[in-house]
Amino acid sequence: MGSHNAPATQGSNSQLPTVEEISAGGVVVDQHGTGLRVAIIARINRGGRLEWCLPKGHPEGVENYAEAAVREIEEETGIAGDILAPLGSIDYWFTVSGHRVHKTVHHFLLRATGGELTIDNDPDHEAVDVAWVPLSELALKLSFPNERRITDLAQDLLPEYF
Repeated sequence: MGSHNAPATQGSNSQLPTVEEISAGGVVVDQHGTGLRVAIIARINRGGRLEWCLPKGHPEGVENYAEAAVREIEEETGIAGDILAPLGSIDYWFTVSGHRVHKTVHHFLLRATGGELTIDNDPDHEAVDVAWVPLSELALKLSFPNERRITDLAQDLLPEYF
């Protein structure tokens, strides 16, 4: 798990070395009054723009993806949760510091079990804000279409759990 070098792929960036990265995270849902809400974080991207996204991070040691997702969500949002179901994976490419990164993120649906919203426990200090967002507003708040697709999958499963 984590990062390793892989051969460069064909294309305009084929001269750059490629690094494979793996992360895990997900959609942590809380029953609030008569509705559901989801904890998401804000980060500043490399271009200085604020992006709202699902919490995620790299597995540590011998963690499996589900364990890493639970830990990363709690570190980045302050909210503890229990895994309800896998939501699948997304992957994307980006270029940074002279190499291409192929990142795969494994997502899970979680039920919030406790905690308070905070970014103070994020050891990497990547999160600059955290918020509960009503499920009905989530697609409008998330910055990335691939994460909106993951939350659509989560919404399809919610009737089984809430």
